[in-house]
Amino acid sequence: MKAFIFPGQGAQFTGMGKDLFDSNTNAKILFEQANTILGFEITNVMFGGSADELKQTKVTQPAVFIHSVLVALSQDQQKPSMVAGHSLGEFSALVVNGSLSFEDGLKLVFKRAIAMQKACEQNPSTMAAILGLDDKIVEDICASITGEVVVAANYNCPGQLVISGSMKGIETACEKMKAAGAKRALPLQVGGAFHSPLMEPAREELASTIEATNFQTPFCPVYQNVNALPSTDVTTIKKNLIAQLTAPVRWTQSVQNMVAGGGNYFIECGPGKVLQGLVKKIAPSVEAASL
Repeated sequence: MKAFIFPGQGAQFTGMGKDLFDSNTNAKILFEQANTILGFEITNVMFGGSADELKQTKVTQPAVFIHSVLVALSQDQQKPSMVAGHSLGEFSALVVNGSLSFEDGLKLVFKRAIAMQKACEQNPSTMAAILGLDDKIVEDICASITGEVVVAANYNCPGQLVISGSMKGIETACEKMKAAGAKRALPLQVGGAFHSPLMEPAREELASTIEATNFQTPFCPVYQNVNALPSTDVTTIKKNLIAQLTAPVRWTQSVQNMVAGGGNYFIECGPGKVLQGLVKKIAPSVEAASL
């Protein structure tokens, strides 16, 4: 069974989507629609902007979303049996499985980007990648730090977990992780503590918009970040999507559950090849490729 998977923020690159714009009429129409919805020419930034311009959250998230969705939709002969997306990528997955229209998905992603940026400015915070420790050890160290916010944020694959929290909390956690035997405890160049309680203002801001958006019953299940479980129920999908901003991304568990559900060919739709690499580490027996 084919599983379509969709990347999150960080996969962007200059020139992304230009080949689709030039070669696919439907993609070109949706690119132009995206410019209108966003109120600025995101195609100019995607096709020719600098790395710094592409790194702006209000650009990055819509750009990765647009590219991912259009790559998947251009595969007319291929339909997924299941979908999942990493963080932002969950919105791409929900358009491709029919839960959301392209227009509504893009509006939600843009609103999410602005809300997250605002939350980052309110609470200066960061994230760090922890390599070579069991999840339980990482979780216990995070829980041992008092007076600061530090939580497990991204369960990317066995031995690779990203933590999220306050500046001081992450600094303390990294020292403790190294002392516990981590191969690396590396602070990341990100705007804030995504998938942590520090994103609560963004979650609140996005919740009412998600509630007011029209979702349809999808043609295949989405395995959601919050609980790594498949869903086709609109109420459940909305609830999990709202919770996603402050909850960890359970990517390892999502891939394991997709394999258990019959997924044996994973196709990464969008910029980069990070997710197919993670899939191969999580489930070495399955096939993984990128479009």
